[in-house]
Amino acid sequence: MSNRHEPIKKKSDTSQSTLLNRESWKIFQIMAEFVEGYERLFKVKPAVSIFGSARTPESHHYYQMAEETARLLSDAGFSIISGGGPGIMEAANKGAYAGKSPSVGLNIALPHEQTENDYQDVSLHFRHFFSRKVMFVKYTSAYVVLPGGFGTLDELAEILTLVQTGKIPRIPVILMGAAFWSGLLEWFRTRMIDEGTISPEDMDLIQVIDEPEEVLNAIFGYYDTHHIEPTEDEQEIILDL
Repeated sequence: MSNRHEPIKKKSDTSQSTLLNRESWKIFQIMAEFVEGYERLFKVKPAVSIFGSARTPESHHYYQMAEETARLLSDAGFSIISGGGPGIMEAANKGAYAGKSPSVGLNIALPHEQTENDYQDVSLHFRHFFSRKVMFVKYTSAYVVLPGGFGTLDELAEILTLVQTGKIPRIPVILMGAAFWSGLLEWFRTRMIDEGTISPEDMDLIQVIDEPEEVLNAIFGYYDTHHIEPTEDEQEIILDL
């Protein structure tokens, strides 16, 4: 039996040097993802990012809700940015593809689940979640979030954090599927607010809307009193995203 207190054997200096070199050169791949994303997405503004589960089948009403919402927004002049994969992502790209504005897919290389859907006018491909998440945020005028798993929750938490901390200007953040989100929102109110980890006014960052037409009206209603293009000061803030 080996002694569990034996010192851990370190990799050879050569192995360590090879790993460091690979990590150092990785920065160029990351830079390329950002540069391509900035150059291609700058041209699709204004845009709305739509999120949700990769596992939602076409027959599900969440799929149909996402498709109809995306089509209405696309016809109204908003490009639709989604994850490029199946499920709700496909529904969003499909709705946009049928509409008048570009359908954008931010595809991610994953061991499973992520297969590219067929409804993309603009396709970008990422290896890194963090660079992909920046692209979801940087050029979007609103976030529409449908039921999903950990990835969807991650993207929702990301946008709420960025708006709450002033790292980006405030934009509409709309949850669709009220029954799905009710437990989480109740937890926000009865646990996070009660514990003081968020402020009561932070709940004002979120809207819950289930009808596609009402989502469109909410976004247009917001921009009746706000500039859809960032001001010069807001552009400076977004540069540091």
